[in-house]
Amino acid sequence: MSLNWKEIDLILEELDLVGCQIQKAVQIAFDVLCLKLHGNGRSKNLLVVLTAGACRLHETFSSVPKRDHPLRFAEFLNSRAVNGWIESAVQLQDNRIVRLTVKKADERLFLYIRLWSNAANVVVTDADGKVLDAMRRLPKRGETTGGFYHPEDAEAKPSPKDYAVRELGGQGSFNERIARFYTEQGGVLSLSALREQAKKTFEGKMNRLIASIEKLEEKAADFSNAERFRQYGDVILAHIASIHLGDVWLEADNFYTGERTTIALDPKTAPQAQAARYYERFRKAKNGLADVQAEITKSKEELARLETTLASLLAEENPLVLQKKLQSGDRPAGVSAQTARKDQKRPGLSFRKEDWLLIVGRNAKENDDLLRHYVKGGDLWLHVRDFAGSYVFIKQKKGKSYPLNILLDAGNLAVFYSKGRSNEEADLFYTPVKFLHRAKNGPKGLVIPTQEKNLHIKVDKHRLQELENCRVEK
Repeated sequence: MSLNWKEIDLILEELDLVGCQIQKAVQIAFDVLCLKLHGNGRSKNLLVVLTAGACRLHETFSSVPKRDHPLRFAEFLNSRAVNGWIESAVQLQDNRIVRLTVKKADERLFLYIRLWSNAANVVVTDADGKVLDAMRRLPKRGETTGGFYHPEDAEAKPSPKDYAVRELGGQGSFNERIARFYTEQGGVLSLSALREQAKKTFEGKMNRLIASIEKLEEKAADFSNAERFRQYGDVILAHIASIHLGDVWLEADNFYTGERTTIALDPKTAPQAQAARYYERFRKAKNGLADVQAEITKSKEELARLETTLASLLAEENPLVLQKKLQSGDRPAGVSAQTARKDQKRPGLSFRKEDWLLIVGRNAKENDDLLRHYVKGGDLWLHVRDFAGSYVFIKQKKGKSYPLNILLDAGNLAVFYSKGRSNEEADLFYTPVKFLHRAKNGPKGLVIPTQEKNLHIKVDKHRLQELENCRVEK
């Protein structure tokens, strides 16, 4: 619930802003601003929230976190308004627009804080009403640099409702009580709402990770009994004379265990080829067990990290800090804030697997945008032959060649995000981006590869599930 005009008047009266100096502006989020003030014998933090359903301004008594990367409007205020003095702080009639008049050297600025639930904004003008900047740039309203904003000229409209100051329990001034109210239950930026958001975000990731671990453990259990596949191959070859094309089972004595064994057969495959298949399964299981166990360990470590992070978020008592942590996202260890921001801006889908970055363009526009702005010559490009579909890129790592398992991951993504998905297998070609040439007069994003290599991919659903757990959230 947003503040009504009577509550705004009471808050301004208690704040006693006239004579305060603006010492710093901190934009905690795109819709949350804090002005650090000092005057009349003490320091105070003026919180301005433009979130629909919770529009307000009041003093906050919680610590104000810094952003890793300052936002535009705060930078503007820090350059133009910091060290300025507040000459007046009034609400225009009963219109829920607060005007702060700030004097800095020979310049006078007007900060208009409009607390309308669906059209909230902070607009800064010069003495003539010319807009210098706005927290939300709204060209249709003229609320952008160079526009004109002078709400004093608007015709006063009587309020259709007789508002009253809310009766809030607890001790302290109305500023203290309203701050407490919004912290505990005041809409989308309250602790309860933010904690619910944290639970929803993290529990979804954790449930997917738990399902993936269960599948990996099933695979490990199957691999740990790999010796039986070699035995099956030997038994098939030992009884090859009794096997006929069309047989689906072989019942025979297993001379390794001394027990009667039933072995599944492919009725369309010759016995020698079936034995070879079991030998191949034995080889893959034996070689793959260590990899699967390593993946289980890594997944369990990631699950423990998510559980610890969620517990930390749920224990946070400051909604401003909690909101910042949620907005910064769940960055894996070793991924810088700058890299995370690039991930957020990049079009398409992004996946981080074993410190490799895989990018998927989902349509011609994203394919073209990625080629023009986000990949370099040494990055690897993959695309399915004979089907329309996504471009998949593997970002190059200096001094390192592309591992086979990462190439297979990218190949699975290329098939899955193509028109050939239903076939569950496809031929691909891949080549470094520097060997791609744009098709002359061709449609957007169309390229012709040179020096390409071939790859045949059968879709591995387990591999795709692992990649989903490595997806960079946006």
